[in-house]
Amino acid sequence: MNKDIKPFLIPSDTAVKLAMKQLESTEKRTLFVVDDNFELVGSLVDGDIRRWILAEGGLDAPVEKVCNKNPYYVTRQHDLNEIKNVMVTRKILCVPVLNERREIVELIFWENLFKGEITKKPFHPVDLPVVIMAGGKGTRLDPFTRILPKPLIPIGDKTVIEMIIDSFLNHSVTSFYVTVNYKSKIIKSYFDELKPPYSITYIDEDKPLGTAGSLRYLQGRLTTPFIVTNCDIIIKADYSDLVDFHTKNNNAITMVASLRNYNIPYGICEIENGGLLKKITEKPEYSFLVNAGMYVLNPDILRYIPQNEIFHITQLIETVRQAGGRIGVFPVSENSWLDIGEWAEYKKALRKFEF
Repeated sequence: MNKDIKPFLIPSDTAVKLAMKQLESTEKRTLFVVDDNFELVGSLVDGDIRRWILAEGGLDAPVEKVCNKNPYYVTRQHDLNEIKNVMVTRKILCVPVLNERREIVELIFWENLFKGEITKKPFHPVDLPVVIMAGGKGTRLDPFTRILPKPLIPIGDKTVIEMIIDSFLNHSVTSFYVTVNYKSKIIKSYFDELKPPYSITYIDEDKPLGTAGSLRYLQGRLTTPFIVTNCDIIIKADYSDLVDFHTKNNNAITMVASLRNYNIPYGICEIENGGLLKKITEKPEYSFLVNAGMYVLNPDILRYIPQNEIFHITQLIETVRQAGGRIGVFPVSENSWLDIGEWAEYKKALRKFEF
């Protein structure tokens, strides 16, 4: 077997949670599920796992149940122009080439096929404004943030807020709102000198208003859904998938949630009848979906935010839910979420970006 192909193949009986780790280890974000004879069973991408999780599928299930069993593939006698058209239309990053026994003999990658023609990967445009919540003090990064505002903390040769903005520029977003309070003059001066090729509108908080209070200032100014993100997180995802999920499900709010796995390095005791041992579960693993700090909001829900009061996004979510609005959850993998709001995670981000 071609050694370049092997990292992208996964046996059909592999558990979903293990497949997620293998998927995250490849930059192509695509795996191909094969049976014992290495014949193609299906393809596996983030979206397949997301749909499985939303359908309340277990992470110990085999990937054969999760994968797309009708993937696009070609034979050795393929037409490159046809492949290009399909890859652009369907946002496919990798196409397998099969022999007569349905074994994968070659992989055609986006960047190789379009080399010299198209430089960007097939991200669909997101024609929505983005709000970056940058008014907090960043106390978890003290004493760093006594000098710099949290959005300007460097990761390599860029600031955190620039990295967040860059991730949206890949989706052709050009309109950004930035809420500011703590050290706001430094943030504004930084961008004034930077002279970026995108639009930034500042929302000034006269006092701290929590994680959602300042959004009230946008009431009447936005007529479309919009994306809200914390200024200390980076989400590696296709934002067009997030927006499509929000729209197709008629959500009032969609929350991005990251899968988190926790291993307990001890035997867990379950008791009954006032102290009798029921069973011991040795070194169990638990999985949770945690709020990642990014949302898509409909503009009409801004009316639920009180004026000039501290109001948090969790309060907004609960208020909208009680009013009958749909609150959707868009899962992403553990390694797709970087939270640099505290020192341990900041150091992890530096290692991840090799700075």
